[in-house]
Amino acid sequence: HFINSEPTDMQALTMTAESFMFTIELTGITRHMSKREEAVDAIRAACDLVPRLTELTFSDAPSDEHRGINRVHVGTVRGALGQGFEEWRPPQVADFVRMTGSGRIGPGQTQENALRDFRAVLDTLERDWPGLKAEIRIESPSGNAHMPAFEVARDARIVTALNVAYEAIRGEPQPTGAITPPGYYGTDAGHLFVHGGMEGVVCGPGGRYNTMPDERVDIPDYLDMVRIYLITMCDICELQ
Repeated sequence: HFINSEPTDMQALTMTAESFMFTIELTGITRHMSKREEAVDAIRAACDLVPRLTELTFSDAPSDEHRGINRVHVGTVRGALGQGFEEWRPPQVADFVRMTGSGRIGPGQTQENALRDFRAVLDTLERDWPGLKAEIRIESPSGNAHMPAFEVARDARIVTALNVAYEAIRGEPQPTGAITPPGYYGTDAGHLFVHGGMEGVVCGPGGRYNTMPDERVDIPDYLDMVRIYLITMCDICELQ
């Protein structure tokens, strides 16, 4: 068994998403701004595309809970004249955009299906912007960039032991399930689950201050989490 101490605000996280990175390239048609009506503006098309991707979930989600941890985010957008991103001639309509982002899919979902769903969105974009060409690729992970999805039953031994320990310390039931935002994390629980074949749960102090200035963990949460871990370990190891 394992407990992965990622910051979940002490909630018992029973499902996390698989993460992947993607690159989308949009190629339009350039004209001088005086003939803008004849152009296909790749920057404007990109501005149209981003909200569509933001709302995207994937068609192979086996349940609403799995769909609840689907997410697409565009993190960078660069557009200019040509694939060299020439910036010396701003009067020219930009005919090339490259955007990069990250996606999240749940257990049982595949990157191959995600790619098909992306393609359907891009096909619609091409119809809405005649003359536009849109291409996408999912990037191969480097190093530890790939995090597999993770899932455990809510009635699994490790989960119920953690729930009991939490209630003993906090005096209330522990929130348990595919809870967001932690469900969007890429965590090492996926490696332990997929490669190690281990049954576990994700639960740790902190979370509400993640990726913010002065990131920190509240001391009462930290100390209570230590107590909960100790009780859970004694339960799992059947210590008297």
